[in-house]
Amino acid sequence: MQLTKLKRRKRIHSRVRKKIQGTADRPRLNIFRSNRYIYAQLIDDVTGNTLASASSFEANVANEGNKSDQSKEVGKLIAERAKAAGIERAVFDRGGYLYHGRVKSLAEGAREGGLNL
Repeated sequence: MQLTKLKRRKRIHSRVRKKIQGTADRPRLNIFRSNRYIYAQLIDDVTGNTLASASSFEANVANEGNKSDQSKEVGKLIAERAKAAGIERAVFDRGGYLYHGRVKSLAEGAREGGLNL
């Protein structure tokens, strides 16, 4: 049986999620990448709450450069919102995507913004 890209990514993501869990003091930074936008959430898995979120869909990010540049801006934005919520450390969850391109740009932007991954 041939796996589709989505099923393959979901399988990888579930394998990673067995090992990673976010808490209130160190939430999980979850990434979702569509063809056009990229989304990031800080999630407390103990209570199931989203503590902060950012995306390239937002007006101040949507018109900046190419998609990698937008991803970096989303990383900086999520780091800024995390600091406002009192969060300095997070566990990085790449969501089953390879760590390169837009996913890597978002992680670097979050680190530049002061979030410790």
